[in-house]
Amino acid sequence: MDKDYNAGRKPVTVEERYMNMRARRGSYDVERCDLPCTHEDIIERVRAELPDEDTLYDLTELFRIFGDSTRVRILYLLFASEMCVCDMAALLGLTQSAVSHQLRALKNVRLVKARREGKTVFYSLADDHVKVIINQGLEHVRE
Repeated sequence: MDKDYNAGRKPVTVEERYMNMRARRGSYDVERCDLPCTHEDIIERVRAELPDEDTLYDLTELFRIFGDSTRVRILYLLFASEMCVCDMAALLGLTQSAVSHQLRALKNVRLVKARREGKTVFYSLADDHVKVIINQGLEHVRE
């Protein structure tokens, strides 16, 4: 990765990104029931399988973290090697402060871990689940 990651690219708004996605994949029309009714057996079975609210909140926070391209780029760097903030900042063309800010968010949801060696702090992926999550997401968007 180089400093000119976004060089030559026009900034895209969320609305433009959404419209581009719809244009690529076509519009999604959601079918609805003509006769509203509930299927109690299905409702009860699914209700029993739903995680509790705290767990769903934690899951939401985990996926929210992947909503920032800088954080995803940092995770990709850590796929390759354990690194200090200085090295990541140099590779990404960002300030150390900006990288540290993103690492704090990644550490809060336990995607990265830190280890101190003298005055240097090295970051690495917290576990192999992180690679699985990213790789499955990448496979999904490439389909």
